[in-house]
Amino acid sequence: MQGVFPRFKHKKALKVAVKAREPVRLEATSLFGNEYGGDLYQAPAGKYFVVGPDPYKKRNWYASIEIKNGAIIVK
Repeated sequence: MQGVFPRFKHKKALKVAVKAREPVRLEATSLFGNEYGGDLYQAPAGKYFVVGPDPYKKRNWYASIEIKNGAIIVK
């Protein structure tokens, strides 16, 4: 599970931010270095699973982000 910046209180806020193309960053949390960390809009195509508002302390919601053909879908 990855985190996102800014720390969104609800998944709906993440969806609204992505739709409005507001700045969103993925936070890599793996100790093995096999996750993408950086600007969501520069991320390679694929599926990303995120948790919020904080992946370390408070996991209130979960979401999947799929990047396919330049489109970003948050579920």
